[in-house]
Amino acid sequence: MSDPQPEIPVQRQLEAYNAKDLAAFIACYHNNIAIYRMPATTPSLVGRDALAAFYQSERFTIATLRAEVLNRMVAGSKVIDHERVHGLADHPSEVVVVYEVQDGLILNAWFYPAS
Repeated sequence: MSDPQPEIPVQRQLEAYNAKDLAAFIACYHNNIAIYRMPATTPSLVGRDALAAFYQSERFTIATLRAEVLNRMVAGSKVIDHERVHGLADHPSEVVVVYEVQDGLILNAWFYPAS
């Protein structure tokens, strides 16, 4: 059975990301979270601890970091966001992220860069 509103934890993690609130961000993810950076077939990060360490040292230290959702679709347990990310390069970049939600937490996320 899929979550009735899988977009809720996805929206919460976006808000925590933009606030650089590591505890609130990590709380949106399943203990066994797997992050995929496509086209890789193996995860680049696995588990909440690895996710927390990466975002603490590689993302939330960037003062101008923020993401905005350009479009969101929900299909069953999947939430598909087209995002524009600011702060990682001189110009904003776009990415499509597919989040899989289970029991109110993000279990998997697949990142597809636009370029």
